[in-house]
Amino acid sequence: MEDKTSIRKRMKAILSNLSEQTYEDYSNKIAQTLYQQDEWKQSATIGITISRVPEVDTYPIIRKAWESGKRVVVPKCDPKEKVLSFRTLTDFSQLESVYFGLLEPIIEKTTEIEPKEIDLLIVPGLAFTREGYRLGFGGGYYDRFLMDFTGKTISLAFTEQMIPRFPIEKFDIPVSKIITVNEVIHPYD
Repeated sequence: MEDKTSIRKRMKAILSNLSEQTYEDYSNKIAQTLYQQDEWKQSATIGITISRVPEVDTYPIIRKAWESGKRVVVPKCDPKEKVLSFRTLTDFSQLESVYFGLLEPIIEKTTEIEPKEIDLLIVPGLAFTREGYRLGFGGGYYDRFLMDFTGKTISLAFTEQMIPRFPIEKFDIPVSKIITVNEVIHPYD
């Protein structure tokens, strides 16, 4: 079986070959499907990352959440402790570029919230299995966060990101739904 490092590398290469039009089109189709889900409709607070290419574009999703009166909270990484906290975001100007060009909330302009306040967490990843397991970017932040998280979890993925298998660790926690361009995958059903 291919190891996680080579899967990450291969997936980044595959995704970097998506044309800008395809990327936009697929991201939009995935977002439109997300808005139809009960988890989205019933959630007052949405936890979501600030995407960067080649992840599914989350900017329109964040705007839609604001328009729908939802509270948006975005992750702030603590690299020393390797933990995530989530902070409210009401405007894109509350973000700053941190390491690796990631955008994170500016502490002075945002408020930290308790994990239990998040109704729906959009969990990022590079590759996914139909069983709901995700291969992240290698920091383990979400694996640690999900251990005690009790809200709903959905991942957004391009069809290219769905793979048959990868090495699963005992601390890997599957998401409850994966939305792709063509389908909604329910791992537990």
